[in-house]
This record gives sequence, C-alpha cells and structure tokens, in this order.
Amino acid sequence: MRRKPKEDIDDPRRKMLVRALAGGFFVAGGSAGILQPVHAMGKIPKILESGKSIYDMRGNVTVSGRKADENTLITSSDVVVTGRRSHVVFAVGKDAFVLRSNSRLELSGSGMLVNTLRLVTGKLLSVFGKTKHRIKTPNATIGIRGTGVYTEAEPEQTYICTCYGVVDLSADNDKDSTETIVSQHHDAPRYILSNEASGRNIREAPFINHTDLELQVIEGLVGREPPFTMAGGGYSAPRRTDY
Repeated sequence: MRRKPKEDIDDPRRKMLVRALAGGFFVAGGSAGILQPVHAMGKIPKILESGKSIYDMRGNVTVSGRKADENTLITSSDVVVTGRRSHVVFAVGKDAFVLRSNSRLELSGSGMLVNTLRLVTGKLLSVFGKTKHRIKTPNATIGIRGTGVYTEAEPEQTYICTCYGVVDLSADNDKDSTETIVSQHHDAPRYILSNEASGRNIREAPFINHTDLELQVIEGLVGREPPFTMAGGGYSAPRRTDY
C-alpha cells in the first residue's frame, strides 16, 4: 500500500525562524541559532540588492558542488543541494525560493532567467514572476503561470500546493492524469502518484508544511507582495522537525 505523507509535528525552532525572517532577522550560523536584527544594521535589505542571491541559509548548502556562503551567486544554470537540518532562502531574477533540508534542485534557463526547475528530491517553496516556468519532479510535470507553489518530491509521489495562481499538472506515466488548478489561497493541494489506474494519478491532498509568512518573505525579496491579505494571520501548517 502506498505510504501517504505524514503531517509532521509542530517545531518551535521553525516557528521562530519564520517569524524572524518576516520581521527582518536571520538565524546565524552554528547550532546556537542566535537571532540578530540585521535589518537594523542594514546588512540584509527587504529586496535583495543587485548581485546578491542568498537571503538566509543554514547548515550544509552547496551550489554546483561548491559550499555556499552569503555571497554565493545562484544563476539559472546552477544545482542547489541542502543537507540534513539545512536550508537556503534565495532569489534568481524575479523568482524566489525556500529549499528545505535533504533537497536537490537543478535549475535551467538563461542568465538570471529560470525557465525549468527539476526538484530531484526534497521540498521547495517557490514564487514566480509573470513568465512561464516548469517544475519537473521524478514523476510529474507542473506548468507554472505567475504562481506561488509548494512542492515535495519523492521517487513515486509528488505533493503540490498551488498557493495562488494557475498551474497545469500532469503525471508523467499517465497521459490521462492531468488537471489545471486555478487557486486564490491554497485552494486545491494535490498528490501526483505513479502507479494508480489510468486517469486516477492526481488526488486531493491536505495543506501541509508551508505558511503564508514564508510566502510573504520570499515575495518581498523580489519586490512583490502575495495576492492575499495577511491581516489576522495567514495559513499555519503542520511543520517539520527541521527547516
């Protein structure tokens, strides 16, 4: 029987990090995770300055095989990999991302314009500009049009939440499993499966593992705001034991 993704326990450390990012703070390197008010010191602007890619990172992060630091430039031809209990928050052109732990993301495009993202494994929160994009996972293809999406990739299962915007979903091994999602606010999360009957490889899914605050942060990195109101608090989700 296929394993369904678990709704993981709440993690106070990730709560703190999300609130810190939204408030203009970051988690310093090392296990202590000390918060520093870097906006007050002018070190990290709300919109990333020209020539900067990384807003926040923790743990073991590599970019095209080289260990990343806050000055590493990420382009549309790079491969970004995170280790255990690691993450990186970054932007490329008008697109911005949170790549969570134990993930591998392969970018392709031209210069600072990404057109295809291959999430080989792991978890990715993304916001995109107006140009068309495509996300590939081991078993699915997701067409993107000016959208915020959260994706989790496993060998035979993809989780996708269209946070807002329009996506075209398709299961790679089943031409009859396709769906177009038009979402205003996390309206229709889906699992894309691999081994179900023809036409039945896209299924309804719960809302898991990402928040409106995270979307607000990464939209801010590229000078935008999410198309929903944050008043009264946005979506809170079951959170993982690592970021």
